[in-house]
Amino acid sequence: MSDKIAYARNGDIAVLTIQNPPVNALGHAVRQGLMERMDQAEADNGVRAVLIVGDGRAFIAGADITEFGKPPMSPSLPDVVDRIEASPLLVVASMHGVSLGGGLEVALGCHYRIAVPSARIGLPEVHLGLIPGAGGTQRLPRVTGVEVALDIMTTGRQVGAKEAAAMGVIDVVQDGDALENGLAYAEKLLTGGAKRRPVSEMPAPTAIDWDAAYDATLARGRGQISPAQSVRAVQASVEKPFNEGLLVERQIFMDLLKSDQSKGMIHSFFSERAVGNLPELKGITPRSIDHIGVIGGGTMGAGIATAALLSGLRVTMLEMTADAGEAAYGRIAGNLAGALKRGKITAEQHETILSQALNVITDYAGLSDADMVIEAVFEEMSVKKRVFIKLDAVCQQGAILATNTSYLDVNEIASVTSRPQDVIGLHFFSPAHVMKLLEVVVADKTAIDVVATGFELGKRLKKVSVRAGVCDGFIGNRILATYRAAADQMVMEGASPYDIDKALEKFGFAMGPYAVADLAGLDIGWAVRKRKRAEAGIEGVSTYADKICEAGNFGQKTGKGYYDYAAGAKARVPNPEVMDLIEAERAEFGSVSHDFTETQIVRRYMAAMVNEAAKVVGEGIARRPLDVDMTLLFGYGFPRYHGGPLKWADIVGLPDLLSDIEGYAKQDVAFWAPAPLLKELVASGKTFDELNKAG
Repeated sequence: MSDKIAYARNGDIAVLTIQNPPVNALGHAVRQGLMERMDQAEADNGVRAVLIVGDGRAFIAGADITEFGKPPMSPSLPDVVDRIEASPLLVVASMHGVSLGGGLEVALGCHYRIAVPSARIGLPEVHLGLIPGAGGTQRLPRVTGVEVALDIMTTGRQVGAKEAAAMGVIDVVQDGDALENGLAYAEKLLTGGAKRRPVSEMPAPTAIDWDAAYDATLARGRGQISPAQSVRAVQASVEKPFNEGLLVERQIFMDLLKSDQSKGMIHSFFSERAVGNLPELKGITPRSIDHIGVIGGGTMGAGIATAALLSGLRVTMLEMTADAGEAAYGRIAGNLAGALKRGKITAEQHETILSQALNVITDYAGLSDADMVIEAVFEEMSVKKRVFIKLDAVCQQGAILATNTSYLDVNEIASVTSRPQDVIGLHFFSPAHVMKLLEVVVADKTAIDVVATGFELGKRLKKVSVRAGVCDGFIGNRILATYRAAADQMVMEGASPYDIDKALEKFGFAMGPYAVADLAGLDIGWAVRKRKRAEAGIEGVSTYADKICEAGNFGQKTGKGYYDYAAGAKARVPNPEVMDLIEAERAEFGSVSHDFTETQIVRRYMAAMVNEAAKVVGEGIARRPLDVDMTLLFGYGFPRYHGGPLKWADIVGLPDLLSDIEGYAKQDVAFWAPAPLLKELVASGKTFDELNKAG
C-alpha cells in the first residue's frame, strides 16, 4: 500500500488523507495510493461513504511537476478520477488551500464537494500550453455551464470558494477544519439518504456558437492555441456522450503536449522558478532591508516607491524642490489609489501607507538611516556620479547604494564612492509597480551579500529577478538594441515599420517594436543614440528616426510618432510623414528596396535576437540561456508560448538558424558575425537547454 494516502475509519465513513507535502501533488505514488485505498474502502465491511481530504496546506495543488517530460506511469490521472467516480460508495471531497488542475479534476470525480471559505479552485493547464486532461473539460461544464467553464479554463484563473459555490462547483462552504467539516457533511448526506451523484451522469450543458467562441478565444490568446482548444474539448462535452467526450479531450491533450507551444510554456514554467536560484547565494544571508530611499520621483521612481510601499517597506522619496516632491507624492498616491481600486490593499492600509510609510524630502541628509537607496534620476553618467558622491557622504555604513540605470556602466558609477562593494544595479522596468522583471546587475566589486539582498528585495517585491553582468544595456537592453537595429535594417531595405509591427504581432508580441517605441517615448532611444555618437566622436548624423524626434514627435505622449494617435492611443494610424522620411533616407544611401514576407521579417528579427543573446550568454553577462529567456519574457513582451528566444531557437533548430545568420553576414559581417557560442553548440550537436541543465 502507498504511504502517501492514509486510511482510517470513522464509523461508516472511510477517510482517505493525501499526505504528499508540501502541496499534495498528484505524483505516481499518490495516484496509485488513491486506487488502492478506494479498493480498501469498498472491501471494508460497513463502509458507506468515502471522504477524501488533503493533509497540510492544500487539498491537491495539481500534477507533480517533477514528472514532466518523463514516461507516463500507470495509473494515469484520468483512470484515477474515473475510478473514484465509479465507486458504489458515496464519495465526498473536503477541500482547503488550493485544488488546482488535477486536484480539481479529482474533486469533480467525487460525488459531493465541501470547502472552507479560503479554499481556491482552478484549471491552470493553459499556462503550460495544455488543456485539462483528466475529464475537467467534460465534467466542469456539466456543473457550471459552458460559459463559466470556458472562462476558468481559458484564463487559468483561481476562483475563491464562495464564487465556486455560486458556480455550482462546490456544494457547501463552511468555516472550520477540512477533516471535521468533511466528516460532518458526509454523515449528514448519509443520514439524509443522499445518493451517489456522478458528474458524468449529469445532463450535457447547453450549446453555444462554438466557432465564434473558438475564434474569439484564439484572438485573445494572440496565437496561443491551448485556450482555443479548450473550446473544442468543451464542445465535445455537449455534442458527444460522456465517454466519447473524454476521448476527444485526451486526444487534444496529447496533441498539445507534443506541440512546440507546450514545450515553450513548460520551459517558461520551470525557468521562472529556476532563474532566481543561484548556487553562489546558497547560505548567504541578505542584509536587513526595512527602509529604502528613492531618488527621483518621476514615473520610474514613483513606481519603485509604490512597489516598495505595497510590500510593507518604509520609503523616503528625495526630490530636489518642494514642487517636484509634491508632484512625486501625487504620482505615488495615484498608483496606490489604483491598487486600492483593484483590491490589492484595503482603505485602512492605503491611509496608513500615505500617512506613515511614505516620507518626501528635499535634502540628502534625510537618507542617512536608509538601509538601501535606489536612484532613478536622468540617464546620464555625470548626473548619476553626482548622486552617488552625495550618497557616499550621507548614507550609513552597510547601506546598499543601487542605481536603476538602463544602460550605464555600474562599475564606473561605483568608482566614485568609497564603498564600491555596496553598489549594485537594480534595473526596474516601467511601470515599476506593475512590471515583473528586475535585472540585478552585479558590478566587479559588488559584495555577495549585496547580491543576495538584491534578490531578496526582488522576491519581496514579487519580481522575477535575473542576474546580469555589466555591459552597455546589460541583458535585455543590449539584446533589444540589436534586434531593433535588425528591424531598422529591414526598413532601409524595403519593409515598412508597419509591416514589421504586423508580422511580429502575428508571431505573438502584444506590440511590434515601432509601436513599443511610441509607447515608451521616442526621445529615450534618441538620447541613447546621441550618447553613443558622442562617445564615438561622431557628429552631424541625423537619421529618419532622429528627424521624427527633432520635429517634436516622441510617440504617444506627444500624440504622434511612428503612428498618429489623434483618434486615441488604440487607433494607431500610421503617421504619413514617417514613410516620406524613410524614402528620403533610402534614396540618400542608395538602398535597394525589396519586399519582405511576414516569415522573412520574423526570421531575421529573431535571428538577430538569438545571435546577440548567444553572445550575452557566451560572455557571461547572462549566466544561463534561461536568464535571457526570462528577461525577454517578463521585460520585453516576448510570447510566453515560444518559451523565450533561446528556447525558440532550440525548437526551430540551431543549425538552420546559424545558416541563416551566416547568410545575412555576407552582406554585413560586422553586424551579423555569428556568436561563438552558437557555432560551438551547432558543431557539437547541443542545444541552449542543455546549458541550462548543466548549470
